[in-house]
Amino acid sequence: MAERVVLMIGTRKGVFVAESARTRRRFALRGPFGDGVPVYATLVDTRGATPRLYASNCNPFFGMKVLRSTDLGKTFTETKSAPAFPGDDGRALANIWALEAGARKRELLCGAEPAALFRSRDGGDSWELVPGISNHEHARQWQPGAGGLCMHTIIRDGRRLHIGISTGGHYLSEDDGETFTASNGGVGAGFTPDPYPVFGQCVHKIARHEAAPGRLYMQNHGGWAEWDGPGGRRPGIGVLRSDDYGRTWRSIASGLPSDFGFPIVVHPHDPDIVYVVPLEPQTRACPGGAPAVWRSENGGASWTRLSRGLPKKESFFTVQRDGMVIDDLRSPALYFGTTTGQLWIGRDGGEQWECLFDSLPPIPTVRVALV
Repeated sequence: MAERVVLMIGTRKGVFVAESARTRRRFALRGPFGDGVPVYATLVDTRGATPRLYASNCNPFFGMKVLRSTDLGKTFTETKSAPAFPGDDGRALANIWALEAGARKRELLCGAEPAALFRSRDGGDSWELVPGISNHEHARQWQPGAGGLCMHTIIRDGRRLHIGISTGGHYLSEDDGETFTASNGGVGAGFTPDPYPVFGQCVHKIARHEAAPGRLYMQNHGGWAEWDGPGGRRPGIGVLRSDDYGRTWRSIASGLPSDFGFPIVVHPHDPDIVYVVPLEPQTRACPGGAPAVWRSENGGASWTRLSRGLPKKESFFTVQRDGMVIDDLRSPALYFGTTTGQLWIGRDGGEQWECLFDSLPPIPTVRVALV
């Protein structure tokens, strides 16, 4: 039985590691590692006898690096190489937005900016471009969102891969990444002349549960309820659900104060329970400056506001796309990091919140694992 809870906290000034017993009464913090360099992607890989921790290291002067730890984050070293485009490609790596475990032992997948997928077969020491999506016929037509042209979501389900790109949309592979198809039926893009294009949506995050592999949840770039173009208003395009492996999507935003937001998280033991952080699209803060996580217990049919212990007003932080996670203990806890440097824990599935750390650098990403 896993005895420890490990959090990886990627910040604008390096990566921190927090560790606790299963009780989660107190977390010991260590770091930062990769001091002063932004970390936008982390991973706790528990597949081997020794867990491995990975973090991107996006240095504007010395280029992209991947950090690895084999001692639960007490020390980190650089892998032998980092993802890179071939010399004749014409693109240059600007950021690393996603690190995920691959299908095989020691295989890693990396989502980058400009949007591309890389694969390592040796735990991060060497990398190869995955051409099926990186050189897709749409790739040179994707446009950057406010955060860049980033491939931020990688979901693996056997030979099936789901990819989320801002702004490119959702792409599906059913042959282990050999080929990909744009799968955005019902996903809106109110900022385009055609509000439901084949591709070009500003998808913010996608999530799923292993017990219901055909069902996916998406946080899209919503906030277009007042958009009035050809065909009239199209509200509720920001929080979506698919029940056919992402081929088509439908809105589940009814009952939320805003359909704009970044993270979306599924409960570890129940695919019907899903969490979002609604934000005002203009301020990127929770409505009224009152932070809250919203939970659905019926797959998006209705929503409940969870805010006990959070500030009641005058808190205008943002929770970014990889800034919220949930552990898989029997009574799971949610965690979210903010752009103002707080890390919050929501015990009992978000029923009661408290601030674990209140003075970290801005937090783009949080990951959790039991080890």
